[in-house]
Amino acid sequence: MDIPVADNNVDQALRILKKKMQREGVYRDMKIHRRYEKPSEKRTRKRKEALRRTRKVNRRRSENVSC
Repeated sequence: MDIPVADNNVDQALRILKKKMQREGVYRDMKIHRRYEKPSEKRTRKRKEALRRTRKVNRRRSENVSC
């Protein structure tokens, strides 16, 4: 990941870096990998994430149809 620093403005570059990391899900992955996750917990989490994604897609489709 490359973040340009203009005019030695490190604060702005750091803000951009944090935003990019959040968009890519780096913070979420770090939170998940802080401790050992049992295989059963991993399956449950993956199912919940998949369900959340499908609901989000369905919600967006229904919003686009009604407009």
